[in-house]
Amino acid sequence: MGNLDEEGNRLRPNLDSNPRYHSDWCSMIYSRLLVARTLLSNDGVIFISIDDNEVHHLRKICDEVFGANNFVAEIVHQRAKGGGQAKYIVRGHDYILIYGKTISEVSLSRRKVIQQKTIEINGELYIKNDDVIRKQFGKYDKSKGDRRCFYEQIIEYKGEEKKKEIDSLIKRGELFLEPNSEGMNTICRYEKVSEAKSKLYSIIKVLSEEGKKDLDELGVIGFSYPKPVKLITQIIDASTSPDSLILDFFSGSATTAHAVMQLNAEDGGKRKYICVQLREKTPEGSEARKAGYNTICDIGKERIRRAGKKIKEEHPEGADALDTGFRVLRVDESNMEDVYFEPAALQQDNLFSQVDNVKPDRSELDLLFGCMVDWGVELSYPLRQEEIAGKHLHIVNEGALVACFDKEINLEAIRYIADLKPLRIIFRESCFATDADKLNIYEQFKQLCGWSDDDVYSRIHVL
Repeated sequence: MGNLDEEGNRLRPNLDSNPRYHSDWCSMIYSRLLVARTLLSNDGVIFISIDDNEVHHLRKICDEVFGANNFVAEIVHQRAKGGGQAKYIVRGHDYILIYGKTISEVSLSRRKVIQQKTIEINGELYIKNDDVIRKQFGKYDKSKGDRRCFYEQIIEYKGEEKKKEIDSLIKRGELFLEPNSEGMNTICRYEKVSEAKSKLYSIIKVLSEEGKKDLDELGVIGFSYPKPVKLITQIIDASTSPDSLILDFFSGSATTAHAVMQLNAEDGGKRKYICVQLREKTPEGSEARKAGYNTICDIGKERIRRAGKKIKEEHPEGADALDTGFRVLRVDESNMEDVYFEPAALQQDNLFSQVDNVKPDRSELDLLFGCMVDWGVELSYPLRQEEIAGKHLHIVNEGALVACFDKEINLEAIRYIADLKPLRIIFRESCFATDADKLNIYEQFKQLCGWSDDDVYSRIHVL
């Protein structure tokens, strides 16, 4: 219909009165899931929270995108109780669909909640575990008595050969017998608390009001029922290793970022997260807008800041090693002006646009990160800035990339850059007073770094 806002965005919301309501939603999620699949590692998994409205459509879409054979499970998330105002049935749950990239490589197990007494051996905490042993060495039969007489039952069920095998493991210290007052025994083994795992259950009960409480404790407003941190930490704990990368492309209030930092604080992990969110504006006159949150992204950023601070205060023993920092990056058009003209279209009044082809509203960081994207340099790399001989340098990961955008670069700054042994260097055209100065730069780096002609032209980029 041509209903667009000032930025050219469609003004037609996808309301349920729209005859293509389900079709539009399916088209939206389908393209995103195609991208998500390409980003998954071979042992990666995707968790998708969804309600009754689209779960049946989503299951079919995921079967097509990920393959029906890579379906892992459909979890029921009990998120509410009560519901006296419900018209027909109290809808107190959502669904979480789980798919893997390659089902044979998927592993899902979370840290076990330790409720029994721990034993310290050589500075490490252990617990007694007889569950695994019962599965490996025999079948528990209630008709034969309780598990305390399990060792005697093995002799009856499995015979003397199995008993000899167990006796051998006991002698090597891999198993032990736990006697009771009746003189019977249970076969046990020691399990490190740090390695104790349990499986996810098909029903997870974490009420949405806990998510609201998470935000209230941080003093952040703007979301009525955000996902609870407790729910997301369970999912991340079960599906990641300590160095995994977690992507949430419907970030909302940034619960995922909060959960990743929380889990890292608890187990010493180094997980990283990427949260993606459209810059949707908060409603005019809303409490969020009154609090200074103009967009959903503003709410998420403030939540991450406050959550990181709170987590460090709650875990002082590991606060120094816990990384709660983050960067905010925005998708935009190119940093460069459109300076390509047909000869007949080139006029005298636009000749000066050829002098500096960078858009006037772009900062040095805009230019730097634009080049990092083009070159495939990790956006999470450490970045520091340094002033050398009056020139401002941006140094990424101690030399993975070095940039200078100041006018008329000098020899002292060049020598400093060369000493870093950089992999890539960025200059602006304005760094050079003349073309001869630009050519001289290439020669200087050939001498200082020992680069060949191919090296200098592939490693030095001039904007």
